[in-house]
Amino acid sequence: MRMFRHFFLSAAGLACGIVCGLGVHPAYAAPVRDASAETSGKAATAATRAANKAAVQDVDFNDRQDYADAQRGFMAPLPDNGRILDKNGRETWNLRKYAFLAPAMSRDMPPSRIMPTPAPDTVHPSLWRQSQLVLRDGLYKVTERIYQVRNADLSNMTIIEGDTGLIVVDPLISAENAAAALDLYYTHRPRKPVKTVIYSHSHVDHYGGVPGVTTEEDVKSGAVRVIAPEGFLRAAMSENVLAGTAMGRRAQYMYGELLPPSPTGHVGAGLGLKNSGGSTGLIPPTRTIAQSGERLELDGLTFVFLLAPNTEAPAEMHWYIPELKALTAAENCTHTMHNLYTLRGAKTRDPLSWCRALDETLALWGNEAEVLYGMHHWPVWGNERVRRTLALTSDLYRYINDQTLHAANQGQTMLEIAENLRLPPELARIFGLRGYYGSLNHNVKAVYNFYLGWFDGNPAHLHALPPRAAARKYVEYMGGAEAVLRRARKDFAQGEYRWVAQVLDHVIFADPGNITARELAADALEQLGYQAESGPWRNFYLSGARDLRGLPPARDENAAQKSNSQSRAMTPDLYFGYLGVRLNAQRAQGRRLALRVKLSDPEQVWDLHLGNSVLHARLSADDPDAASAPEATLTAAMPTVMALFEGRLSVAEAAKQGLIEGDSQTVAELLGLLDRFTPDFPLVLPGKE
Repeated sequence: MRMFRHFFLSAAGLACGIVCGLGVHPAYAAPVRDASAETSGKAATAATRAANKAAVQDVDFNDRQDYADAQRGFMAPLPDNGRILDKNGRETWNLRKYAFLAPAMSRDMPPSRIMPTPAPDTVHPSLWRQSQLVLRDGLYKVTERIYQVRNADLSNMTIIEGDTGLIVVDPLISAENAAAALDLYYTHRPRKPVKTVIYSHSHVDHYGGVPGVTTEEDVKSGAVRVIAPEGFLRAAMSENVLAGTAMGRRAQYMYGELLPPSPTGHVGAGLGLKNSGGSTGLIPPTRTIAQSGERLELDGLTFVFLLAPNTEAPAEMHWYIPELKALTAAENCTHTMHNLYTLRGAKTRDPLSWCRALDETLALWGNEAEVLYGMHHWPVWGNERVRRTLALTSDLYRYINDQTLHAANQGQTMLEIAENLRLPPELARIFGLRGYYGSLNHNVKAVYNFYLGWFDGNPAHLHALPPRAAARKYVEYMGGAEAVLRRARKDFAQGEYRWVAQVLDHVIFADPGNITARELAADALEQLGYQAESGPWRNFYLSGARDLRGLPPARDENAAQKSNSQSRAMTPDLYFGYLGVRLNAQRAQGRRLALRVKLSDPEQVWDLHLGNSVLHARLSADDPDAASAPEATLTAAMPTVMALFEGRLSVAEAAKQGLIEGDSQTVAELLGLLDRFTPDFPLVLPGKE
């Protein structure tokens, strides 16, 4: 996944998490209303009810195969209705709040008795079905020696039994949740020690909970080894750093972190239920898989690896265990159309690399594998079904790639292709290829952007006015805000919610204080959310509606405060590079300074140079200006350096401790030029001009 997370934090904000500064920008905030009065949301309109009723015809809802698969191998549910607490007694997970998803289903029911409940008018029926399926929680037997704990977080934790110990695969987001998952396994299986941890790829929901299943001490001693694909550490640390704060803000919308669980609020994320809320860390790998075909003997079992870089994650791998005829394609093959572009923001993923990785997997092991288990959702059993699932998923991404380019080469623009392209019936009718997480619409846009970029070739779009300036002109040309609102109300009554949201966006950006426009726009976004098959689309729409209405984030009083210790694994080059993003170029104009940083762990010397409103960081050995004496030298371990640059250690205290030689004012001046980012900027209201 992911993934990511799904915390998506900047280097300077890793410890903060996305708990700081939620909600709309105070300058534009509507009068805050009682959140409790809004948890139920508004009713679905006639147009929404009709749209969701029509969606039932798209697929065969009488097909119960996924329900049987989702429950196959069930051993025991998570204790206490899936309630997991941190050391302070705060909740990191609680499934009780989602009982509305399946009121007629018992967590202990065998497959033959599971009867899905009909979707309410406020949820797309296909998304409702998917959310009911991912709600299944607990310990499951996949096949001999392979077990999974599902719905203890956004992802699955897989436990493979070696001869003398355990191989833990993808230990969730939060340490508390990973520990609870392991405890559940130990309740029902022999208590063997964890001897190996495998990260399938570089998104946080697949490694962040590792402190819950092992310790840094055990890894350093060699008692536990950690295996990951080549490039894992840099990918894990870098994908969400430079734009981390912006991604974090958007992730709040994407995963519905501002929404209350309810039929009119949060019902899931499509890939899983939600993100956990505990403590996240990272233990670097001790062994990387550098090339496809590598074989490792792990405690009596053979693992054969296939690298799948630049697919769902920059660093990802598949593997096959021949003794068990068990195959995983990591997150490249799940029970949903995935993201070629994730709405939280990230580099567009390569659909052909994704397709090739699945084709190679099919060619290598498709004739042998008897079970395909994933890092999300539920497995597929039987060789024929395994082969079919891999082939169909490959076809899906190949179709999106090829047909987007087919239309582009005929002169269609990105928006035109996204509006018009449809999957062929052979793919569209497969539940596992539906857009519960990704969507066909935004994946088409991703492919177009991947090959052609943001510009569609129309010179009128080459240098368009920015949103606020354009909004004022649009509203003026349309006869003023009141005229727009009159027409928008008529379109709303006709169910034209996309247009109402689009046109009122101009009114709101022209005048963020127009409460009438904000209320009507919120109503339109809400109905669009009710109609969305994609969990992230629903969450974006409903989060936007909530912010427009001036409602505070829906937050449980006993929810754990998220914490993130991944920064300890951040490399100096990545961290110092990020300081350049934090630099306020306007304040830095005309200033020049040089700071040398001598690190004790790792033993490196870095030169930081400010000039031309640019901050360069180079290893001293590679610095052409290294012969020039710096104005100050900072000598410390990397955690101390980070504490200084993040304001947790003052310049005065650092100087007092003897960490700074030379002019300490140089350090203070540099720190004064670095901005601190918090994810509280508006998304549905204008930001800074």
